[in-house]
Amino acid sequence: MRISKVARALVAAVMVGGLVAAAPTAGPTLAAVARIEPGQWQIKELGSDSPGRTLCIADPAILIQYGHGSAQCQRFVIDNEPDVATVHYTCPGNGHGRTTFRVSTPRAFNLDTQGIVSGAPFDYHYEARRIGACPPGASTAR
Repeated sequence: MRISKVARALVAAVMVGGLVAAAPTAGPTLAAVARIEPGQWQIKELGSDSPGRTLCIADPAILIQYGHGSAQCQRFVIDNEPDVATVHYTCPGNGHGRTTFRVSTPRAFNLDTQGIVSGAPFDYHYEARRIGACPPGASTAR
């Protein structure tokens, strides 16, 4: 019994290790994400009555790990199409996630993200609309 638990743990470690080693932190440019225009964005959780939040986004790729902020994570690209991009990422010691962008236009996209952060699960679905240029002096998400 003890040997099978150890064997399963080793197989899982090898599989995860292969996944983590498959893509560096920066990873390739995602075609769908590259279509998104930098600027000021309104990001609203689908199904919520809240007005959402406004973000100045200099580099839309920052949203790949929306649930993990600026944590050092390693990424594995699952889907890289002109309108859809999906990335799985692993943040050693801080969890993992999977994010999908569905880009309608360079000024509108949906973001679905789920995973584990600091031991707690998350599952969010957002709609994002570009509302203009960032105001002068605004801090931007990079």
